[in-house]
Amino acid sequence: MKAMILAAGRGERMRPLTDTTPKPLLKVGREPLIGWHLHRLREAGFTEIVINHAWLGKQIVDTLKDGSDYGVSLAYSAEGEKGLETAGGIATALHLLGGAPFLVINGDVLTDIDFAAARACSDRLQKESRLAHLWLVPNPEHNLKGDFSLLENGLVASEAGSSRSMTFSGMGVYDPKLFCNTPVKQPAKLAPLLRDAMNKGLVSGEVHDGLWLDVGTVERLAEADKLAQSW
Repeated sequence: MKAMILAAGRGERMRPLTDTTPKPLLKVGREPLIGWHLHRLREAGFTEIVINHAWLGKQIVDTLKDGSDYGVSLAYSAEGEKGLETAGGIATALHLLGGAPFLVINGDVLTDIDFAAARACSDRLQKESRLAHLWLVPNPEHNLKGDFSLLENGLVASEAGSSRSMTFSGMGVYDPKLFCNTPVKQPAKLAPLLRDAMNKGLVSGEVHDGLWLDVGTVERLAEADKLAQSW
């Protein structure tokens, strides 16, 4: 099973830090932020990983190289300076990800989600002919309305703002068929694809109650750095 780390974001809210350094390479403890994902993916048995990049993307390639320093093999999907949004980026990288379900990770999150569980999720997706499995987290202060709702039957609904709504962690397992109508090399958002699949009962999910921190601001970068100092 392959994994993809989304690393193409511009990081506008973290300027001026991201004016000269791509957000995935900002230091968190002893590692760049993306390095923690690579360590945990390797520990979970993932060795083939795709990374998309846009703004200052050459720095990511020059720093991580072929991935051997982390015990993995890296392939890169270049998008140009402006990027292609999440769905556009994934669709453009499908030729590197293969025909089986794959794990996708937001590169600007610090988390202890069990990536090894993705294999069982992949098996269930194929067995039940679903298109996605998402990890949801309790709503943080910056997203109190949430994104989606987890139903009692394990499916995810597109409603937000209800008493049962939660925040999408940015981590999911996707069947390539979810992106079959998404043009390559063109910007496209992920949320509309997910909501359409949810309305058809094709998205499952689970709650993660452990570590999850969206490293989207300078303040949360400092929080992540503090957490990682002892790792």
